[in-house]
Order: sequence, then structure tokens, then C-alpha cells
Amino acid sequence: MRNAPETFAKPRDAEKWLTLTESQMIKGEWSPPEGAEITVREYGHRWIADRKLAPRTRELYGDLFRLYVDPHLGKLELGSVQPATIRSWRSTLLATRCREPQAVKAYTLLRAIFNTAVKDDEILSKNPCRIRGYDTYHTPERPTATVDQVHALAAVMPKRFSAFILVAAFSGLRWGELAALRRCDVDLDARTVKVHRKLAALRTGLEFGPPKTVAGIRSVALPGVATDALKDHFAAGYVPDDPEALIFTGDKGALLRSGNFRRTTRWAESTRAAGLGDDFHFHDLRHTGNTLAAAAGASTKELMTRLGQSSMRAALGYQHAASERDREIADAMDKRIRRQRRKAGSTGTPMARKIEKS
Repeated sequence: MRNAPETFAKPRDAEKWLTLTESQMIKGEWSPPEGAEITVREYGHRWIADRKLAPRTRELYGDLFRLYVDPHLGKLELGSVQPATIRSWRSTLLATRCREPQAVKAYTLLRAIFNTAVKDDEILSKNPCRIRGYDTYHTPERPTATVDQVHALAAVMPKRFSAFILVAAFSGLRWGELAALRRCDVDLDARTVKVHRKLAALRTGLEFGPPKTVAGIRSVALPGVATDALKDHFAAGYVPDDPEALIFTGDKGALLRSGNFRRTTRWAESTRAAGLGDDFHFHDLRHTGNTLAAAAGASTKELMTRLGQSSMRAALGYQHAASERDREIADAMDKRIRRQRRKAGSTGTPMARKIEKS
């Protein structure tokens, strides 16, 4: 038994409310009102704690909720949050110098939290985070290094990091995947590398763990130039003769940290020397190998496998960017067309040759 949310002045008003509530129950749209009384703060913290997440992802979600959601919406009851509340919240975020990418990530997180309240826990009938356009933002296109620029960058690196640059560029592996590679993960004869873990930087320190998604566990074929770089790297003695030995480490064999790497390699100075500018990120090297794979004719599924992505979005982006390959295809088509036209001109019927001459 549950009481109505208010006392009605007339029996007729009470009957109308009861009829409406019974209708909602029949259509499956009614939820127990006490469930919606939990605060956004309490439910959000519980959602992040109970969710199966990678350690780094859990930290990121916790930061987003703590910085952008809790201060503005934390005290509100779930059932009181409406689309107008979400619009006001977003406007407040952007007005307080929160960058749009962070606002989008915070909105996406909040929408996932409310989705659980609606679909799994069934304590809400609708998700207030259903405003079109709030889950996307314009991302400026990142630079893609040419093959010559990649080699130039590898040449100005300290010797122990030359192969690191070449393998990063021509395999498409992420920083954490490269930093976690061991001797036993690489087959130089087959020219393949197995990716089944990554090195993540957490507040508590560096930690090995599985890739973010199942798609991240994969085997990637390496171009010969990347394999040759690894052979030279092994021959130089940078990797101990142990199957479990890490392939890429710091000067003293320590785990790679992005901050230490940038200082040791003088990253900004090195990228300028290679003609890549000050704003070139290590992650941008990944674009080179993936763009080359797309230009070589890799299918969407094949690109997804190399990328370690479960979504087609990134793969389609590289295929769209492979305009150089499109020109090669068009030029090859043109040669084929002209060759067949010449052949037709020499073997065609007299009438066909007469028409063509005219």
C-alpha cells in the first residue's frame, strides 16, 4: 500500500489520480516513488563502485562525477531531475570554464547512470538525459606524420627509443600496449605481435591489466620496417634475454612513464626537428600506421582488428582519410580503361573502327 503524493480536495480528483496511476501500471510505466527519492550523489557513487570497470576508467569516471556532476546535481533526488535540469546544468558547466569535451563526457556518464536507474533498477520511467547534441563535440583533426617524418623523428630520438617510435607508427599500437610488450609477445619470424595487456598510469602507480575491451586483445602483423627495428633493438642489448623481459623501458630498465619519456627525449624539441611541430602527440603516431593500412586497402573489419576497436567509427575515419589510395585506384582504373580501349581499337570490327575514327 502506498499513499498518494498529496491530499486531494475532492474525491473526484483522487479518483482521477488513481485511474492515471493504474493506467501507468498496466502500461509498465509506473515505478515505486520511494526509489526515485535517492539522491544523484548516492546513486552515482554506488553506480561507479558497482560497475565492472578497468581501474583507469574507474578513476576517470570518479573524477568526472566529483568535478562536474556532484557539485551541481548531487543533492537532487533522482526523480526530480528533468530535461530542463540537465539543460541548466550543462549551461552552468560551460559558463564556469568547463571545456566542452569534459562537459560531453560528464553528460555521457550521467546518461549511463540514469539508464541503469530506468532499465535495470526500474526506479525511473524516463531518462532525463535525452537531449540531442549534448553527447557530441567537434574534435579538431589531429596531424598524421608522413613516413619520412616518422623516420626523422626516430633518428633524433635517443637510440633506445628509435624502435619505439617506428613500431608505434607502423603497428598502430597504443602507448600502454607498447609499454607492456614482452619478448614472448613478439614473433620476429612471423612478423607479428600479440597484444593482451596494457600498462596503465593510476594514482597509486603503474599497473598492468587487460585492454579496455575484448577487441583490444589481438594479434597485429608488422611491416618489415618495424620488424627490422625490433631486431636492431634486441641486438643493441636493450632487452634482457628473458621471455618475460619488457621490450621498451627507460634508461635504467624502469617501466615507461609518459612524463619521463617526454623529458628524456626532449619531445617538443624532437618533433620540431622532425618537422612535426610543437603540438604533435605520441598518440598521433598511431594515425600513420592506420592510415597506411587503410590506403593499402584494408577492409573496415581488418582496420577494427588492427586498431583494437569494437566500434566501426574510428576505422571508417581512416578509410575516409585515405584519399591518396583513392587517387592510386583512379589512376589504375584509367590505365586499365585506356589499355582496353587500345585493344578494342586494334581488334574491333571495321564499322567500329570507322565510327571511332569519325
